[in-house]
Amino acid sequence: MESQIAEFMSVWIHPLAEAALLIAAGFWGSGLAGKIAVRMARNAKLSEALARFLGQAARYLVLAVAFITAASAVGLETTSLVALLGSAGIAVGLALQGSLSHFASGVMLLLFRPFDIDDRITAGGHTGVVQEVGLFATTLTTPTHETIFIPNGTISGGSIVNHTRRGVLRGSVTVGVAYGADVEAVMAVLKQAAESVDAVLDDPGVGIAFADLGASSLDFTVFFHVPPTELFATTGSVRKAIYDGLNDAGIDIPYQTIMVQQAAAG
Repeated sequence: MESQIAEFMSVWIHPLAEAALLIAAGFWGSGLAGKIAVRMARNAKLSEALARFLGQAARYLVLAVAFITAASAVGLETTSLVALLGSAGIAVGLALQGSLSHFASGVMLLLFRPFDIDDRITAGGHTGVVQEVGLFATTLTTPTHETIFIPNGTISGGSIVNHTRRGVLRGSVTVGVAYGADVEAVMAVLKQAAESVDAVLDDPGVGIAFADLGASSLDFTVFFHVPPTELFATTGSVRKAIYDGLNDAGIDIPYQTIMVQQAAAG
């Protein structure tokens, strides 16, 4: 009886316990490997997106090694297991061609780096700040604090607008004034108003364009430059400064009116 128990322990319990320990160590080691890979990538001055990608790859690699080693501990033939996994990988790859194309697109995005973490981009029909470039999808946060997951293939297969790369964005505000106003005076008021906003950059400065002779107004466009993260807030501030400046200068801003005529009683 004791020999049977000892045989059972040696055949099943010990290998299963060893496999469980190997898997547990694999999960612990995968987390450690991911952190080390990210740290090394950052020390090598690689982009933040690529550093996180390498961290994910390192975690999955260590986990794969741990599971294969655990399978060997319980008596499974690892060469056969690897061959089986290879065959299964081919089958899964054929079934998931779209997902694999997203993975390949993610690698290309990380290599060519059209954007990085915290860049504001427009891609795949969406605009937002890049939070993560994952194995299969890129995560954006929109100005309304929505989280959008865009497949990497969708991003790499279309145009990408990086609003952050040059470090400055140009904003504009269009305003109309009443006919009869002094054009030079209006342009001076508009320029001074835009320049009074703190976030507006001195270089390349504020530009004023006499845009159009409208149906009921002389139309001007005010161009200004701001840091990429300040565009939305600054546009509102410039618009308010223009309104206040025109009011202080006594320049009328026309608005639509409706005239109602009552027919004489008949």
